[in-house]
Amino acid sequence: MEIQKHSEALLNGIQSIIENARSRVAVFVNAETTLLNWQIGNYINIELINEHRAEYGSKILDTLSQELQLRYGKGYTYTALTRMCKVAKTFNQEIIATLSQQLSWSHLIELSAIENETKRDFFTKLCIYERWGVRTLRDKIDTMLFERTAISTKPVETIREALQTLQQDNKILPELVFKNSYVLDFLNLPADYSEKELETALVANLQQFILELGSGFAFLERQKRIQVDAVDYHLDLLFYHRKLTRLVAIDLKLGKFKPEYKAQMELYLRWLQKHEMQEGEKLPIGLLLCSEGNTEHIELLMLDEKQIRVAQYLTELPSKEWFADKLHRALEIAKMNMTEKND
Repeated sequence: MEIQKHSEALLNGIQSIIENARSRVAVFVNAETTLLNWQIGNYINIELINEHRAEYGSKILDTLSQELQLRYGKGYTYTALTRMCKVAKTFNQEIIATLSQQLSWSHLIELSAIENETKRDFFTKLCIYERWGVRTLRDKIDTMLFERTAISTKPVETIREALQTLQQDNKILPELVFKNSYVLDFLNLPADYSEKELETALVANLQQFILELGSGFAFLERQKRIQVDAVDYHLDLLFYHRKLTRLVAIDLKLGKFKPEYKAQMELYLRWLQKHEMQEGEKLPIGLLLCSEGNTEHIELLMLDEKQIRVAQYLTELPSKEWFADKLHRALEIAKMNMTEKND
């Protein structure tokens, strides 16, 4: 019995050593592969440009890929070489040395396809922070996460500061958590659904709802009873966000946002602050989910500067053009308001 006990202890210890070594080897191999691919892509880019061969570069790459495949295998197809060139063009050597320790080559291929530098930096930082797999990263890009996140309408410098805080302090800001549009296409609601039916459907599909809300959300309560001066109010949904260390109050509304919703949410938040907030937590934050958008009302009330967020929920996934147009209009309104403030 004693021998078996010591044997199991030794086995567990050795198993831990082996697993840790394997993890280090995997990181090392990934980093070396990434750096190798980057060096190849960078070399090709320099040679084609310096030798003024860019105009017929595709033919050179095609011939080169055939020769490399004969010598080194299928990892050097024409597509693989073009991706190496693209990644090398997108990320400089210093950045690639850092990213190679945190992301796979497949991640970098996906990120290099994003032309907008701010948007690419957003996905890079969030991918590292939330440890997305390649498929998750691709899904986030495809569903226009950047365009839907509240910070997308802020000035570029504000976005960069928020991402720098995320990278350096490992601290995520509400602007990177909350979206201005939530896609709830998994609810299968009738055409004339009520707020109660919406709430019931969200609770019934809680896992998918939390996935759409984003990582860090934990569900606490439905129809939270809030009593003020012997009057009962009921908050639709109460969540907690682990990384923000805040209670998140969610109220569901049909139609467009109305200014009176702000006063109601403020009442809920003050009550939660007084009766539910725990030591070490930050002030509760409110999210009003409306079925229709009216960006100007929200911008004029400057709700994103307070503890209240307003977003539109969509029961069907619209086109990417719809999201792009919505972002464009939001940016125009934000720019106009900024000009008026400065004047």
